[in-house]
Amino acid sequence: MLHPIERHKDTPLGLYVHWPYCLSKCPYCDFNSHVADAIDYDAFKAAYRSELTHFAAQIDTRPLHSIFFGGGTPSLMPPALVESIINDAQEILGIEQGCEITLEANPTSFEIKKFEDFKAAGINRVSIGVQSLNDADLKFLGRQHSAGEALTAIRAAQKIFDRLSFDLIYARPEQTIAQWQAELTKALDYGTNHLSLYQLTIEQGTAFHTQYQRGDFTTPNEFLAADLYDATQEITARYGLPSYETSNHAALGDESRHNLIYWRYHDYIGIGPGAHGRYHDKNGQKKASRTHLAPQKWLEKCAAHSHGAHPLENITPEMAFSESVMMGLRLKEGIHLNALALRAGIDWQDHINLAKLQMLEDEHFLHVSADSHINATETGALCINTILDNLLN
Repeated sequence: MLHPIERHKDTPLGLYVHWPYCLSKCPYCDFNSHVADAIDYDAFKAAYRSELTHFAAQIDTRPLHSIFFGGGTPSLMPPALVESIINDAQEILGIEQGCEITLEANPTSFEIKKFEDFKAAGINRVSIGVQSLNDADLKFLGRQHSAGEALTAIRAAQKIFDRLSFDLIYARPEQTIAQWQAELTKALDYGTNHLSLYQLTIEQGTAFHTQYQRGDFTTPNEFLAADLYDATQEITARYGLPSYETSNHAALGDESRHNLIYWRYHDYIGIGPGAHGRYHDKNGQKKASRTHLAPQKWLEKCAAHSHGAHPLENITPEMAFSESVMMGLRLKEGIHLNALALRAGIDWQDHINLAKLQMLEDEHFLHVSADSHINATETGALCINTILDNLLN
């Protein structure tokens, strides 16, 4: 059997950079985001570099296939800070020719004005948090922009960047299928090569969770949610943007490299407050990293110890296999159980419930091929978490 290092050393490597600050906290958001009156950008610049150096020393280095600035709201970062992180990544790890370098942006007029500077800093792809083209719903979602500003941002980004994505949230309170069809069609008419479409979920610890529990609003029932999902698939396919993952759509060849590294369970380093990573160390051991959530504590840890990470977790072969199944089945391409088992160094039949696998195929939730390739059907994609609960021993 191949040594673990031989199985991963030629796979893509990604870098995730977390910026923890926003102008305000959206009521649906459970990400690590904070509001601050003052930010020490020089301290962040030094901390990002030291943490990147720390993680890079642990791996068999290879040029980065993708860099993703997420948050929080990375478009609030000074472009000079973004540029310094990209330059550090080039110096410490190297960057592939044509590396995808994405920055998440909100479509406020303040941030739109910085697009040119971000392009000059090295960003070649933006992901715009549009969320809705309805002003009343934008207010409900706690967004700082209007529908008009969102469309202006899309137009501006199209003139500056070769690659563009934007996000929309649907299955909002009282939203009908006809309303969503009209909104999605309007957004697609503006043109994009990638978009992320998320059904509104109520996460614990958010303001929406408190309001929802109190009965301030309701969300579509499971039947309407399924119909909204079906309408989404039909419209995006018609525009040449079929889903390649449960919530992500793209023209062929324009899939997000960052997404594919994550969902294919390849290696990525995560730096910044609350960032997660999954990578093989120099001994071939898969590691899980996570950094301190609080920005100030993270900065202090980086200054004192060169990184702000909690103790690393060793991912066992069994955990690696389960996680790769959980990630990969969300992709339209599915997974090859033999390949994943070989990568983990286990026998997949010891970890997949074979009776449930047969049942899921018989009930048309999964396609199962003779070569151990499986992928979710259109029906299965609606209940992927239930499938996984049944499938994994």
